[in-house]
Amino acid sequence: MIEISDKFLLAKRASLEIGSLSRQEKNQVILHFADALDSHRRIILSENKKDLKNNQDLSEALIDRLKLNDSRIDAFVNSLREIAILKDYVDEIVSEKVLDNGLRILEKRVGFGVIGVIYESRPNVTVDVCALCFKSSSSAILKGGNEAINTNKAIIKIMSDVCPIVNSFILLEDRKEASDMLKRTDVIDLIIPRGGRKLIKYVKENSIVPVIETGEGNCHIFVDKYLMNQKGKGTEAGNDFESALQIIRNAKVQRPSVCNAIETALVHRSIAEVFLPRLKEKMKDVELRGCKITKSLIPCKAASEDDYATEFLDLILAVKVVDGINDAIQHINKYGTKHSECIISNDEGRIRLFQNLVDAAVVYSNASTRFTDGGEFGFGAEIGISTQKLHARGPMALKALTTTKYIVSGSGHVRIL
Repeated sequence: MIEISDKFLLAKRASLEIGSLSRQEKNQVILHFADALDSHRRIILSENKKDLKNNQDLSEALIDRLKLNDSRIDAFVNSLREIAILKDYVDEIVSEKVLDNGLRILEKRVGFGVIGVIYESRPNVTVDVCALCFKSSSSAILKGGNEAINTNKAIIKIMSDVCPIVNSFILLEDRKEASDMLKRTDVIDLIIPRGGRKLIKYVKENSIVPVIETGEGNCHIFVDKYLMNQKGKGTEAGNDFESALQIIRNAKVQRPSVCNAIETALVHRSIAEVFLPRLKEKMKDVELRGCKITKSLIPCKAASEDDYATEFLDLILAVKVVDGINDAIQHINKYGTKHSECIISNDEGRIRLFQNLVDAAVVYSNASTRFTDGGEFGFGAEIGISTQKLHARGPMALKALTTTKYIVSGSGHVRIL
């Protein structure tokens, strides 16, 4: 039986071996990952059924995160094949110069080494983490949610069986191991928590290994008084709200259990009387929780202060009427989690104001927040959405999983002063 501490040492050794592979060799291994998952999908789906059976008390949103089917495995396979052909940032030259004294200084990108990822019940994260870490010349230590333990074990085994570097991916199975990982600055270079507020708070408060915060998305859409009609022309308090309604519906309903779904709609007071009944009609399958003004205009539940600070991950939408764009910005900066925010407006000046003053990793105009995703951004897969400012922000893919080092070359240089 491998001791807990030895697992981390094995991952460190593996990272050094991965770093010795050429980019062609790494890409070939990732293609092997894709083929292996494709050919062993029956095993994965069988193990996933066990997890679903063992966790029938989960909410519908969490079941959606956990559940796999052929189309989702197809997405795994396609994502891996896309990652294999993406640019490899390892060894990329960032800068190079020769000083007056002849000393040559080169800055290049390198892999982190060992990356620990703690996440909740989403088996696709297991695939993405392994592939992205491997391509960026790092090994991965993973602690997924216990709800997905059988699925994750199957995925890790299938990928490990075709990986030439032993212990490239190590799956932890209990909380003691995860707690120990947060203290291992001697072998672990980075921790990435991916999940809800409680998980992220725990990792931030208990890790002495550097942490990049990802995951929680209390996202908003602000519906300005200047809207787009279907012909793309601006209208103030106009009757054509269909484009705005479609964006809101997509951002909330298309997949409510993910971090880039919206949780609150903010509506400009001057259009609320006309817009909110249309919103109610469009969102019949969504529970609306509104402020006093909202409740006076449409039937809905009363929104509490906590509702505006909550990531529902469900078919629930908080609604608030605001006096103007500045109130909307203040609300978002108070309650938002710096993930993805949107303004629906046809006024370029107001759009620029919103995008400049809202503090978030991704700020949209006239588009669903559901596009905040490494694949949608053209990065292939992602290891998470960073909601902090160091060292990466937004969808974290291959480039974000590298750091830099300086290579300095001299010819007998010594410093005089």
